[in-house]
Amino acid sequence: MEWSRRPVWMRSRSFLRVTPRSADEPYRCSMDLRRALSRYGDAVLAGALALSMTLEIQGWAQDDLALSVSAGLLSTLPLALRRRSPLVSFVLVMVGLEVLGRLQPGFDNDSMTLVGAYVLTLYSLGRHARGLEGWLGGIGLVVTMLSFIESEAGIQQADLGDLAFVLAFVGAPWGAGLTLRLRRERETELRAENARLRREQAAREQRAVAEERSRIARELHDVVSHAISVTVLQARGARRTLASDPDAVRRALDAIELTNTAALGDMRRLLAVLRDTEPDGATADGHGEGHAPQPSLDHLDRLVGQVRDSGVPVEVSVRGARQPVPPGVDLSAYRIVQEALTNVLRHSTRAAARVVLDYTDDALSVTVRDDGVPGASGAEPHGGHGLIGIRERVAVIGGEVTAGPLPEGGFEIRARLPYSTEIS
Repeated sequence: MEWSRRPVWMRSRSFLRVTPRSADEPYRCSMDLRRALSRYGDAVLAGALALSMTLEIQGWAQDDLALSVSAGLLSTLPLALRRRSPLVSFVLVMVGLEVLGRLQPGFDNDSMTLVGAYVLTLYSLGRHARGLEGWLGGIGLVVTMLSFIESEAGIQQADLGDLAFVLAFVGAPWGAGLTLRLRRERETELRAENARLRREQAAREQRAVAEERSRIARELHDVVSHAISVTVLQARGARRTLASDPDAVRRALDAIELTNTAALGDMRRLLAVLRDTEPDGATADGHGEGHAPQPSLDHLDRLVGQVRDSGVPVEVSVRGARQPVPPGVDLSAYRIVQEALTNVLRHSTRAAARVVLDYTDDALSVTVRDDGVPGASGAEPHGGHGLIGIRERVAVIGGEVTAGPLPEGGFEIRARLPYSTEIS
């Protein structure tokens, strides 16, 4: 009963609820304040200076009060246009200050508002005037300096001290604004140039990835085609000996199973590559091989010999029991070693390289390490498209790769290539 006698606003608990603030509300408030200052800040500043100028004139002027107040407003209110029309604002402010100085001699020596408006309009002219407006503002600045010298000491009697004072009082605010404007413009140009370079770099990397994936797709296509050819030949042989030699048929079927198991994994990798690669009808891989047989780790000795002949000592070691691996993995391992040794030749001097092949039950690990120093050409060590190609090959295989400089010097590329891949 007592609850029902309470006022309605007390019976409802809605008045106790506080709407929770979102996490980004302070940021939104800051942005709103910043936009408000950007839009209305100059108008507020001009209004404050106009009010201050009016109060100072009323306390100073003995006669011509109305004209003096009007001149004071003319010398302050145009500052609201100092960003959008800096030359117009400068001319109006200077006219107002000149009129006010003639109406109230000596007022400029006691008015802080007048000095503030004078310095601010000079600064704004240098900061915001661009193009033709900037050139005309420069002429206006010279006229202002000459007028200042004439009013202080006369042009004929001016000495170096007068010139230094004019440059400090008139030229310094304009120079500060001009310096800041040029700096901001330069920063804008540099940001635009940096963004353009990033876009170009990203485009080059995308083209390199596309070219490498096309090359990998063509190589895997050859590997799979070879596996299918072997399967067809084995099937034909088995059919011919089906009645006379069951053991030969069994061996042929085993070979077909093994060949097609490896080809299935390579086909999965090929399809993964072709999802992101447009057919271009090319027949060569860009390395002068065309329809030549695809290399494998069986050709590694010849590759290492070529690198040694180029002046780079290369040591090759094998860990684990060497065993047959799927053709796609075999080809990719060879290409990774080839790219890594090419990087050593291209980017390092006085280098010695070591290649380690580590065979395990489910993967082949390839490590290429060198102890060279970056070359004198100024190129980024081990950069360019070589690492892009290695990463793409390892990604296609479904493996893992790490590449980077070593603490003791040199560079290391380590890749793990699994023998099989899961169907996605």
